[in-house]
Amino acid sequence: MDNKKVLVAMSGGVDSSAAVKLLQSKGYECAGATMRLYSNEDIGLDKTKSCCSLDDTTDAKLAALKLGVEHYVFNFSDEFREFVIDHFISSYLDGKTPNPCIECNKHLKFGKFLQRARLLGFEYIATGHYVIKEYDEARGRWLLKRSPDAKKDQSYVLYNMTQDELAHTLFPCGELTKERIREVALQNGLVNANKPDSQDICFIPDGDYAGFIEDNAGAQPKGDTILTDGTKLGEHSGLIHYTVGQRRGVGVSYSEPLFVISKDVQKNTLILGTKDKLYSDSLTAKNCNFIMLDELKEPYRCKAQTRYHQTAADCTISPLSDGRVLCEFDEPHRAVSRGQAVVFYDGDYVVGGGEIE
Repeated sequence: MDNKKVLVAMSGGVDSSAAVKLLQSKGYECAGATMRLYSNEDIGLDKTKSCCSLDDTTDAKLAALKLGVEHYVFNFSDEFREFVIDHFISSYLDGKTPNPCIECNKHLKFGKFLQRARLLGFEYIATGHYVIKEYDEARGRWLLKRSPDAKKDQSYVLYNMTQDELAHTLFPCGELTKERIREVALQNGLVNANKPDSQDICFIPDGDYAGFIEDNAGAQPKGDTILTDGTKLGEHSGLIHYTVGQRRGVGVSYSEPLFVISKDVQKNTLILGTKDKLYSDSLTAKNCNFIMLDELKEPYRCKAQTRYHQTAADCTISPLSDGRVLCEFDEPHRAVSRGQAVVFYDGDYVVGGGEIE
């Protein structure tokens, strides 16, 4: 390994700061960089209340100073608005349930960030993600594997990574637990050693997705709430206020518990049903990317995960046209949602994934 220069994506949190120290201990020449993804004031937030805030950039700079590495700030706010925020809003308006972390990883952290690192002469980038990469000699491919710290594993949001991105990305935290990472930070006097993990969506720290969308796209029209058999139950307050699988806050009373089964955007209708109606035998996914395979050519037995922290379910995946995939579950699967990711696993390894359509 001739060029051991690594640019570490430093968010201001403990994981990415500890990542620098872990890489230094292995002989890498490190620098840090923080991505400025938005101005909090631009999206109506207090300037200190979210990740990517001024405070986070300051924490990253202080950690870099303590570790003796150069620190850059990259302004990717236009790209973040286009690929993450606008995509999030348009997906919700289309009745989907998007995962903005996946879009951010795809377009910013392992897209723009890697491009910028290469321009600056770095061979590798590194992040604080809890995931492991391995090289499989037999396949001639880089593989992505779950972290042994199951509570922190982030492989689900990295299924879009390409072979080139994997070859040039390091995950120094991947084999360690969160507790061990905090110990590394404490032992090295990093100011963010005990900083809480960021929660929810970074640009909506209060969790009010519907309020954020209405602030950006205007008030959403009310419409009919119906049962799966077509019986009208009442009126919903705008489809963006509901997600598939939701039980509380559906706004109607009934003889048994009702859940959001689907949303008909064309008719502006919210469809509710009993728990048994939440289950699906199969799904189709589009925009699929494969890591373990060059491409899916024939049916493949694996497990599928359709939400971030969810037990993966046994399934068979089969190729369809246009890079799409059919996923057939061994047992009916609960609350499959359009716009969410489905990620396929073979043991602890990521086979690939796509967007549920």
